Formats: sequence, structure tokens, C-alpha cells
Amino acid sequence: VQLQASGGGLVQAGGSLRLSCAASGRTRAFTTYNMGWFRRAPGKEREFVAAIVWSGGTTNYADSVKDRFTIPRDNAKNTVYLQMNSLKPEDTAVYYCAADPTSAWITPEALSYDYWGNGTQVTVSS
Repeated sequence: VQLQASGGGLVQAGGSLRLSCAASGRTRAFTTYNMGWFRRAPGKEREFVAAIVWSGGTTNYADSVKDRFTIPRDNAKNTVYLQMNSLKPEDTAVYYCAADPTSAWITPEALSYDYWGNGTQVTVSS
């Protein structure tokens, strides 16, 4: 499966952005994959942001984004989103979506994700 992320941009602190991650290729399999979003800020390690189980029934968030970000998915459109509200300058990073085809439960561990999309830049100005 191929993943294409989009929706990044420049926004002022306190603003909102919605990232999209569209799957192509083995789209039937997409509905069985747990999906995650990760980010890498300049000079920092890649970090987990959010994940959602294949059915959409369970989600998990990093403490730094909890209550500000949500990760809905639309299996009919083979797309997962990252809705980002109340953005802060420290949210500035390249954001990546990823698919985990094998784990029984959602995980924040990047090594569990086999498929990765291109990155999309999010810049939050103060």
C-alpha cells in the first residue's frame, strides 16, 4: 500500500490544520491496518503523535497533543486524518502517516509500522 500525506502548511499559534493520508494500491487491506501519525521536529528524534485501530473504535495520543489533536479515519475513502487544533510553535515538524498491518492493537512504536507516507511540513508561528 502507498500512503500520500497532505495538508501541511504555515499557521499561527492557536490555529488549526487538518492533515490527510490517502492510501492507494492495496486499498482493501487499508481497512485492516492500524494507522498512526508521527512527526520529526528539526534536530529532534521522530516521535509518536497519534494512532487509530483499524475499525476506528480506539485511539491513542501522545501526551503533548492530547485534547488538541484527533485522528479520525474514513475507511470508505481509504483515508486517515489528523485534525490539529490549538496549535503551538512546538508542534512545528514534518508529519508522517504510517500503516501497521500486523499488530493486534495500536502501538506508539514506529518499528511496528511497515508502510510510511511522504512527510508534510507543518509550521506554527508564534
